[in-house]
Formats: sequence, C-alpha cells, structure tokens
Amino acid sequence: MKTKESFGRKVLKYAKANPIVVMLVIVAIIVGITKENFFSWKNFGNLMSNTAIRFLIALGVSGCLITKGTDLSAGRQVGLAACLSGILIQRGDYTGRLTQLPELNMFVVLLIVVAIGIVLGIINGLIITLLKVPPFIATLGTQTIVYGICLVVTDAQPIGGFQKSFIDLINGRIGQSNGFHLPYLLFVALLFGLYFWFLYNKTRHGKYMYAIGGNEVAAEVSGVNTTKTLILIYTTAGIMYATAGWLLAAKTGGASTSMGLGYELEAIAACTIGGVSTTGGVGTVSGVLVGVLVFELLKIVLQFLGVNPYYNYIVQGLVIVIAVALDVRKYLAKK
Repeated sequence: MKTKESFGRKVLKYAKANPIVVMLVIVAIIVGITKENFFSWKNFGNLMSNTAIRFLIALGVSGCLITKGTDLSAGRQVGLAACLSGILIQRGDYTGRLTQLPELNMFVVLLIVVAIGIVLGIINGLIITLLKVPPFIATLGTQTIVYGICLVVTDAQPIGGFQKSFIDLINGRIGQSNGFHLPYLLFVALLFGLYFWFLYNKTRHGKYMYAIGGNEVAAEVSGVNTTKTLILIYTTAGIMYATAGWLLAAKTGGASTSMGLGYELEAIAACTIGGVSTTGGVGTVSGVLVGVLVFELLKIVLQFLGVNPYYNYIVQGLVIVIAVALDVRKYLAKK
C-alpha cells in the first residue's frame, strides 16, 4: 500500500531535481527584498508579457527536444514573422512603407505569417525525416536560409509605422496600468499552454511523440508513423514561432532583422531548466512554463542589480551550460 507523500517531501524532492529553479527563485526573493519596485504590478506585468511570448517559442521547441531533436531556426523564424507582420501591417499613410499593398487586417496578417511558418516547419520536418539530416544540422541550415530571406525582404531596414489598433490590442491589459493588471498576452499564453497540455497528454500524437523520444526504432516497430509525427511536430513549432513573431512585433512597436537572435538557445535553456530532457522522451508543459518564467526572472534580476547588459549573455550562457550538464547527469544516473 502506497503512503501519501507529504508536501514537505515533495518540495525537497522538487528542489533536489531542479536546483537551478530553486537557486534563481531564492536570488529573486533576495533582490525583491533589497531593491525597491521589484515586487510591483508594473514589474509583474512586464514579466508576464515577456514570459508569454517566450513561452510560445519554448512550446514549439519542446516537441523537438522530446523527440531527441532540436530547432536552431526558431529564433530566425520568429524574426522573419515579426518583420513580415510589420511590413504587412504598416499604416497606409506611413512614408516609410515597404510594400504597395493596401492596409491589411491584423488577423489576416496573422494567417499569412502562420501559413509561412507551416511551410518552414514542413521543410524542416522533411529534411530531417526524408533526407535523414540530423536536426541540429538541418535546422542550422534553415536558420541561415530564413535569415537570408528576412534580409532580402526587408533590405535590412528597420520597420515601423504599425497600425495603432494592432499595438493597442496586443499590449492591452485588464486593470489599471499603475495598479493590479493582467496583460492580454498572459491569456494568450494560457490558451496555448492548455492546448499543448491536452496535445501532449490526451492525444495519440502526444503518445507517439514521447515514444519516439524514448526509442525511435522501438516506436516505429510498434506501428508509430515516425515520419508523419516528426513532420507534425516541426510544423506545429513553425506555427508557434510565427504567432510569437506576430505578437512580438506588436509588443515592441517595431521590427528589424536582428529580432529573434538567440531566442532558440533561450527556449532550449528554458525547456531544459523546466525538466525537458535533451536526451528525449521527458518533458511537461508546466515544466516548460516554469523554465521560461525562471529564465525571464533571471533577466529582470540582473537589470535590478544594475549588471552591465553585456554581462547578461555570460550569465545566461552559464545557466544554459549548467542546465544541460545537470540534465545529462540525471540521464546517466538512470542508466
């Protein structure tokens, strides 16, 4: 007969399995106590808004990681979607317009960039499954191609002049800006989070995904259509990157070819921090959310500590290395 595990033991168990999360939360609490305005609704709103968009990207990457793959093109796909969204949603009276098309509805633009994301995801999936190119190399190649396309389309020019309704809607919030408020982006992230939870836990596709991550050969022998499943995973990822890019363009009020740079590495790090194993077959949507939240919290902590922005990359890089190293150690300990 199983004895019910106490709450304290669950906390200790989680802390032991996720030391980076615990450490960063403790640091955030200390900074919050010692620095003014850290625990404020404004800071909370910024954290939620930043987390929401990064969460969408991490959800796309998570399926790739669970199947022992990766997607290094994620950041550049986000950047391309942001730039295309910006070009297509510029005001008709804006002097710096990059297209002769009439003003388009923001949701029509979303459908266009999502369609492009689907195409890019299918291309990644086909290269990996049919040409048998390792995901690392395949997505590294498409990363460069997508960046090149972005440079050609934008002529490396910054993009602005967005329709006001687009910016206002995406940056909207429930509540007062100086008091309690919840950004709309938070609800977008929750909807996608619930959908992916259902996809990963209650559908055949989710079962196939974990089976491939556990042992691709065994999954194929047991009747899993690995080719179809992997193509669907990378296609779904493309949809998430496109949606994130569309939201990011509105959130920042502008776009450029530098957008999305390094986002894929942050997404991989967040997934790993949240318990998605780089060795495949393990990962949860709630874990991805925790990983992204903690990673974004780290950035805010560094800002409040007044750390030189250039050093942020060093700290984030160390977190990535430590997270992956700990993940590999857990995998080796199970063998």
